[in-house]
Parts: sequence; structure tokens; C-alpha cells
Amino acid sequence: MEEKILVAYASNNGSTQEIAEVIAETLRGHGLIVDLQPIRKVRTLNGYSALVLGVSIYILHWHKDMKRFLSQYQGVLAGGLPVAIFSGGPFSSGDEKEWREVRSQVDQELAKFPWLTPVAVEIVGGKFDPKKLRFPLNLIPALKQMPANDLRDW
Repeated sequence: MEEKILVAYASNNGSTQEIAEVIAETLRGHGLIVDLQPIRKVRTLNGYSALVLGVSIYILHWHKDMKRFLSQYQGVLAGGLPVAIFSGGPFSSGDEKEWREVRSQVDQELAKFPWLTPVAVEIVGGKFDPKKLRFPLNLIPALKQMPANDLRDW
């Protein structure tokens, strides 16, 4: 039986999805079989030998689809299926303090799922486009005036 990896992501504006797509292509380039899909569309974890989960942080918390997924598949995930997690990080200046703050937020979210023991947790640079802001963030003038930025390091 061939080993298959699921790369699933929770993304509002597409940045986390773009990162997940690159990860999936990279894994395929190493000869692995990879399925890529939005985390909300995952219906089973049967047949997968490992997972890569991508999630963005919105207003200091993980995307709701990630929380729902972790709760739904707790039994399988706590049973030893290898899981790696990446989360979008700083998107404005990218200074060390900003990276630490994002890592702290990710650690706080992980702490809500004490049964989950990822083999890796990575923070990747984020992307910001004020034109893609949704309610309620699109009501904050300071955010709408920020310049677009992309700190993802391909």
C-alpha cells in the first residue's frame, strides 16, 4: 500500500491556501502521493499516513474550521497519526517581536487541544492585502490604510 499524505488548510483570504499548495507540490516533487483540500471539506482520514494542516490566525485565534476539524477527528489524531501544522505569521514588519507574538498565539491555540502532539509546528510569513479585508476588520480605518505586504519566504 502506498503512503498518502493529506495537506488540508483553513484560509479566509487565500494566503494559507497558497502555502498549502506549495507544500503539496513540494511533497509530490519528492515522489509522495498527496491530497490537497480545504479542511472543511475533509470527510475521512482513512488511508492517510500523515497530515499537514495549515491554519491562519484571525483576531488572535485559529480559523474556526481548524477548531471544528480537530474536535471532529480527535480520536484519530490522538491515536498517533503524524500531524504537522503550519500557521501564517507576521505580515507587517516581520520583526522578531512580531514572530514571537504569533508563536505565542499558536501555542495558546494548541494548548486548547492537549491531546494533539504535532511532529512539527511552523510559523510562516504572512500576507496582507487591505483590499481583501472582510467584516468586521474592514471597518477598522488603520487596517484599511496599511500597505499590502507579503512576508512568505518561498
